[in-house]
Amino acid sequence: MKFVVLALLVAVAFADRLYEAPARAASDEIAILRDDRVIEDDGRYNFDMETANGIVMSESGSPGDEGAINSAGSFSYTAPDGTDVHLQYVADEHGFQPQGDHLPVAPEFPHPIPDFVLEQIAFAAEEDARKARGEVSRSYGAPHDD
Repeated sequence: MKFVVLALLVAVAFADRLYEAPARAASDEIAILRDDRVIEDDGRYNFDMETANGIVMSESGSPGDEGAINSAGSFSYTAPDGTDVHLQYVADEHGFQPQGDHLPVAPEFPHPIPDFVLEQIAFAAEEDARKARGEVSRSYGAPHDD
């Protein structure tokens, strides 16, 4: 057992020497052009930040109910394909609520309902009405006269 522990310690020591973190090129560093932050004693805050590669972010917040923070803000950047992306959001007791032209949108409602679905809804309503009147349903294999 002592040999296993010793072997593990030696392996970790040598692994540290063998692993070399990839060097970061100076061109990978992005200058921060603006970074303004204000934090109030009562928990309110706001910040604005802008980087040299066009990322802009702004957020403000304040304490909400039950210790949660209500915040609102926005950020924008240029996507790799050249598209300008702008997102506004609110985060409060109703959750995170983003808005932006690039976000997927659910189909408008009411959308057309297929006939077979309407027929099934009507059939279910008839079954419910029969059940309410105390009638036996014929759809479940109940005996019937033809």
